[in-house]
Amino acid sequence: MAIGYLQRKASWEILLKVSSGTYSDHALEKVLKNYEFNSLDIAFITELSFGCIRYRKFLDLWIDHISKLSHLKQPPKLRWLLHIGLYQLLKMDKIPFSAAISSTVEVAKITDLKALSGTVNAILRNTVRNLGKKNFPKISTNEIERLSCLESLPLWLVYEIVNWVGLKEAKNIAKAFNKKPSIDLRINSLKTNSNQFLNDLSKCNINASAISQLNNGVALNSNPRSIKKLPGYSDGIWVVQDRSSQWIAPLLNPMKGEKILDACSAPGSKTTHIAELVNDDAEILAVDRSEKRLKILQSNLKRLNLKSVITLKADATSLINIKPNLISYFDKILIDAPCSGIGTFARNPDSRWSLSKDKINQLILLQERLLESIFPLLKRNGTLVYSTCTICPEENNLLIKRFLSNNKELKLESERQILPRFDEPGDGFYAAKISYK
Repeated sequence: MAIGYLQRKASWEILLKVSSGTYSDHALEKVLKNYEFNSLDIAFITELSFGCIRYRKFLDLWIDHISKLSHLKQPPKLRWLLHIGLYQLLKMDKIPFSAAISSTVEVAKITDLKALSGTVNAILRNTVRNLGKKNFPKISTNEIERLSCLESLPLWLVYEIVNWVGLKEAKNIAKAFNKKPSIDLRINSLKTNSNQFLNDLSKCNINASAISQLNNGVALNSNPRSIKKLPGYSDGIWVVQDRSSQWIAPLLNPMKGEKILDACSAPGSKTTHIAELVNDDAEILAVDRSEKRLKILQSNLKRLNLKSVITLKADATSLINIKPNLISYFDKILIDAPCSGIGTFARNPDSRWSLSKDKINQLILLQERLLESIFPLLKRNGTLVYSTCTICPEENNLLIKRFLSNNKELKLESERQILPRFDEPGDGFYAAKISYK
């Protein structure tokens, strides 16, 4: 039996779950529970399955080039298995062609694709022959269409990004969407400091470094065997949080004794950051409408031993009606709004395929409702920070500009857009700091 077929089978099962609507990280977690893989296996499975998800359009292009049936006419299970084989051949340089083909065919033989194992073998071998002859799929000479195909992004979205930032910057962003995301941690400053934590990691032969311009940010420079087995997890020494996200909470300049609202709080990386910044000495209300996500927040609060946060399951847009006593109550408010998440495509590879212009328009309406319904809860001398993990101007600076034009008593203190970049780690984020005039 071919070596490595189980890893390919697990990767294929992840693709099946994602195609049925499961988020990629949840699909990975669910599938791995059924196997006993070591850390190298898990790293391979993650790279293969997430790579297939990212490069779906590119891999379909090759199916159309090689097979008599287009990708749209392929049985879905066969299509995803072909992606497993093709990704190894086209994108994983260290995998011998023979191993990639034989192990992928083996998956077909031990599953309900047994009758199509010959088809899998023929298409993958034909791909190798075409690579040898440099017979590649034909791609449009239009630069935007080429970018869509080569970096595997929906064409409508590439046109949008080019419209937002120009073609040159769009190429950089598209490449950034397909890179391996960094693993960033935020140190719990109430329990340790970066130097001490880095020393603890070094003693365990874990390669990590401080993140510049962040007081408590640490980057893992190699994949850990298990993130929860890193030193200090059970003691609440750190949380996983992207470096761009770590920049948000300090914008509030939260102070001890203040009344602070996190309007869309779960799963809580920014909520816990606020609590640490005030030395766990403030009145912090964390609101979220998802009970499941609030439980994750509550678990993080317990692990980090933070006592200053009260959680509330509620729709933030209705908070003013539920608790009218909170009008003009808070010194600081954070609205980390639900958004299209375009800035996190490297971390959430399936998001690009479920997003649409209509979904973005629906999100914009929600973001507007959040701003309009939450800002009356702010004191006259208070500060409100609106943030997203997207690079879409309609959800960011254009929305804030329109909001301020409708609320003349408010002013923009500052705003910043971080774009994903291929040569720099970190997700795409936006934040605007707003106060009364």
